[in-house]
Amino acid sequence: MEDVRITFIGGGNMGRALIGGLIADGMRAESIHVADPSEDQRRSLAEDLGVTVHDDNVEATRLADVLVVAVKPQVMDDVLASVADAIDGHTLVISVAAGMPLARICKGLGGHDRVVRAMPNTPALYQAGMTGLAAAGGVSETDRERATQVLEAAGEVAWVDDEALMDVVTAVSGSGPAYFFSLVEQLTAAGTRAGLPEVTAARLARQTAYGAGTMLAKSDVDAGELRKRVTSPGGTTAAALESLASNEFERIVDEAVQAAVKRGRELGEG
Repeated sequence: MEDVRITFIGGGNMGRALIGGLIADGMRAESIHVADPSEDQRRSLAEDLGVTVHDDNVEATRLADVLVVAVKPQVMDDVLASVADAIDGHTLVISVAAGMPLARICKGLGGHDRVVRAMPNTPALYQAGMTGLAAAGGVSETDRERATQVLEAAGEVAWVDDEALMDVVTAVSGSGPAYFFSLVEQLTAAGTRAGLPEVTAARLARQTAYGAGTMLAKSDVDAGELRKRVTSPGGTTAAALESLASNEFERIVDEAVQAAVKRGRELGEG
């Protein structure tokens, strides 16, 4: 994104991950500004990444072609109110505040509607994230391309046309890493109960999760086909999968996702 200036409001973990990814992708550090209330955070960002830091949100916002708001949802309304007058009609605003609907963001910005709502997940901290994106009515095709470039600095992106589906995005990928972590925990515990030393069981489960994820990322076939390829008829894998099916694994996963969707909608209404 040559000749594009990006300002981040908030230089915490997610902001830092995106900044680091952008710089690794070739963006000049001089084109990136960060406003953060923490002096230690500002010093660290300037020293580690070479970006320009500010203690004033308004000052930093006035410099932005793209404004990334990466703050906690509970302070989002105050932040939006503080920068609303500093945004001009050409500024693209990207929010990574969890559960904050587009209508509320646009209202907080005095009706500005060049706004993209992003839902990244925590693997973005390692440039391995998955981010769902939804656009307000004023977002142009160029804005979409810019938002995609910003969030691809932390992994992959997927756009949804209906913002209501962002709650499903959150349930599948936003909350999803925790489901996999829980599976690793349970594999570790089961292996330990079956007789393995806990440290060995944990190592086996962890590396198996990493290997399976790598296969999914690098393979040209879907998860169902990969599952079939490692499942020999009448073998140990088939026995384990039959046990999962008989205990209604599909229903358990479906209900978990539905519970996350429901909670996301409740939080959005609040």
